[in-house]
Amino acid sequence: MHDLVWWKHAVIYEVYPRSFQDSNGDGIGDLRGILDRLDTLVNLGVDALWVAPIFPSPMADFGYDIADYCEIDPIFGNMADFDLLLEQVHRRGLRLILDFVPNHTSERHPWFLESRSSRDNPRRDWYIWRDQPNNWTSNFGGSAWELDERTGQYYYHSFLKQQPDLNWRNPAVRAAMFDVLRFWLQKGVDGFRVDVMWLIIKDDQFRDNPPNPGYHAGQPSNHRFLSVYNANQSEVHTIVAEMRSLIDEFSNRVLIGEIYLPIAQLMTYYGKDLRGTNLPFNFLLLQCAWSADAIAQVIGDYYRALPEGAWPNWVLGNHDQPRIASRVGMQQSRVAVMLLFTLPGTLTMYYGEEIGMTNVPIAAEQVQDPAEKNEPGIGQGRDPERTPMCWNSSHCAGFTTGMPWLPLGEDSSSVNVAVQQQDSSSLLMLYRTLMAVRKSHPTLVSGKLDEIHVEKNVLRFRRSGLEEIEVILNMAHEEISVQTPSARVLIGTRMDRDVETTAGFSTLHPGEGLVLLLTGLIQLIP
Repeated sequence: MHDLVWWKHAVIYEVYPRSFQDSNGDGIGDLRGILDRLDTLVNLGVDALWVAPIFPSPMADFGYDIADYCEIDPIFGNMADFDLLLEQVHRRGLRLILDFVPNHTSERHPWFLESRSSRDNPRRDWYIWRDQPNNWTSNFGGSAWELDERTGQYYYHSFLKQQPDLNWRNPAVRAAMFDVLRFWLQKGVDGFRVDVMWLIIKDDQFRDNPPNPGYHAGQPSNHRFLSVYNANQSEVHTIVAEMRSLIDEFSNRVLIGEIYLPIAQLMTYYGKDLRGTNLPFNFLLLQCAWSADAIAQVIGDYYRALPEGAWPNWVLGNHDQPRIASRVGMQQSRVAVMLLFTLPGTLTMYYGEEIGMTNVPIAAEQVQDPAEKNEPGIGQGRDPERTPMCWNSSHCAGFTTGMPWLPLGEDSSSVNVAVQQQDSSSLLMLYRTLMAVRKSHPTLVSGKLDEIHVEKNVLRFRRSGLEEIEVILNMAHEEISVQTPSARVLIGTRMDRDVETTAGFSTLHPGEGLVLLLTGLIQLIP
């Protein structure tokens, strides 16, 4: 792995800063809070922190409506706090990745204030204005066009009306946004996760989107039309290539794209000659049915589609998707993490997954997320997966001394870091051990993935390189007897088999997985 650039063997840990650790008692996490918890992340074994937006914002969409790209919102601290955090992250051998939100700004950004001031303002064309709206819809419900009464035109917003979209066809916009990237790169950040990368260019003819024949009542309103003309336009790849070229002006940096598209379209974001984004986020594990057949299918489809030389990646959770323990159940969440850490490439996990945090029910009067407020009751809300991190069994689980901005789960006194640190078989210890095994066995990072098989809802595959490793995952809810090769057990999901060897048949408990080091090959002992 020493021959791989850092991000190729990294485990990236997403920190949602509002919910990670509050240092001043206002109920909202901050940069000092992240700094206070850095050593716990070192002990966990992650390699990089991806921090969701921390820039000045009216918080209409909790930081994704940015009013200043080159400052820190006072809620999270100040630039001195950021500089200290970056220094301490690097001192501990970790990397820091920031969110870059290029598609839209806040309506309070000075650029938009100028743009909407008059039709002849020099920055009018920095945003997307039309005399008449078309049928494009907002991802948060309703029309994506908002009438500006002062100037009598409509501006476009892919999300909230408080988040007007920038016009990336304007060279001045590109130059200004690239200056933002340079500002943070010169400070020493290690890369960017680019928000909604596939949306940043729209059809220049503003053609109506076609109706979605699969739409039915109860779905989000933006599903009524197929996003043919307001997403994934061919010109986006020129912009991504320009971003990548800028990133490559600095050594050892990474460009990651948030892209929710089918596999074939996703792969195009690696770019011509792999000069696009280093890692187009692979969300297949967040979207597929949870069965051995379905998982085997998406793994196979993904690897068959990878361009030659492209580096794979896998994501198990993020701030927009239900937590894995809620989605597949606590028992299967152990199988899920073993699957993640035995697949090749770069891995991304979400804060709290390592202790099995689940979605927290949010009462109507506690809802914060504008997606839920705009279209309540149809599953749009993201508050349940954004609740505060649970550190210990004290008041507010050690997250804050005040009133947390979102409620904690009722199980926070038992599902927390302090409790699980004392339990050698806990989910937290499984995460730690899997990360240590992965670091000690480079075959798990960059070895060949082959021999994927499914039988009786058991998924098994091999990794080969300096050694040969077999992974066996029981995704069923009953015991299953499986044939096993002559091998040493590196780790099991129940954390009780690490001294065993296997040969013949082994009985797997419901939701149990094993990582086996086949005998007779080079062994790298953790």
